[in-house]
Amino acid sequence: MLSLQAPSAVVMIRPHAFASNPETHDDNAFQTLSHRDAAITSRMARDEHDHAVEKLRAAGVRVHVFDDLGTDETPDSVFPNNWFSTHPGGHVAIYPMFVPSRSRERRSDVIEMLKAEYRVQDVIDYSGLEVDDLALEGTGAMVLDHIGRIAYTAASHRADPVLLERFCTHFNYEPMVFEAKDAQGRDVYHTNVLMGIGTHYALICLDMIIDPDRRAEVRRRLEESGRMVIDLSHDQVANFAGNVIELTGNTGPVLALSDRARQALTAEQTWIIEETATLLPISVPTIETAGGSVRCMIAGIHLSRR
Repeated sequence: MLSLQAPSAVVMIRPHAFASNPETHDDNAFQTLSHRDAAITSRMARDEHDHAVEKLRAAGVRVHVFDDLGTDETPDSVFPNNWFSTHPGGHVAIYPMFVPSRSRERRSDVIEMLKAEYRVQDVIDYSGLEVDDLALEGTGAMVLDHIGRIAYTAASHRADPVLLERFCTHFNYEPMVFEAKDAQGRDVYHTNVLMGIGTHYALICLDMIIDPDRRAEVRRRLEESGRMVIDLSHDQVANFAGNVIELTGNTGPVLALSDRARQALTAEQTWIIEETATLLPISVPTIETAGGSVRCMIAGIHLSRR
């Protein structure tokens, strides 16, 4: 059975010049600089990507793979969820990015494939707003509840509030903005590192939400949607336990996450997830050095096939 929250098809980008991006290092606390040879690092990331594609396809998820351009101008291309998103009813959004190297990840062939294989009614392109120094980095900046129509958003310069309001008006979401900081008091750069929403559960580090009233409101809204709230610790978030995505496979929902994230979950948290979904851990340690994990690698396709 198809789930509004958990798509059965995804887009992934196969990296050929993967690296920890120096342009994004200052505000992404999850990034670590690699001391390996660049060619070796890139090959390891490509192998991890290919392994992820194999595991997803074996689970019954339809994966559209695009090779990147093979240049060092797009070191983060393996994370396509930031530059576009798709929505039930045939809607596609294209987003403005915070730094130039990430802007170069946008590509027309992905959008043309979506139009050819899925029912696309309209494409709303916000990317021209980069000239005004505005950014809204897709489903990294926003964690979307497709059922309750809420866009959970950690306040940052990667999620301009005016642009967020414009997106929510166009796509019929309610913005739910909150200030979030890690254990060291640093701003959280992307919402999808601290929370992930499945059909029947939501993983979130509530303690990262600074304002106690807003924290209680976020929990209440998640629970009102009928979901079990799985409260993550700061350490679990540091191990990418919030950077997860529920997909629909051959036998029902699967939760794609990294091996590192899977190992960080407690037995009770695992049990809650496995009541309604199958865990699908994927090993991506090299890719995680760039500050994103399995969820960031996957752009879900919430469109009907032609």
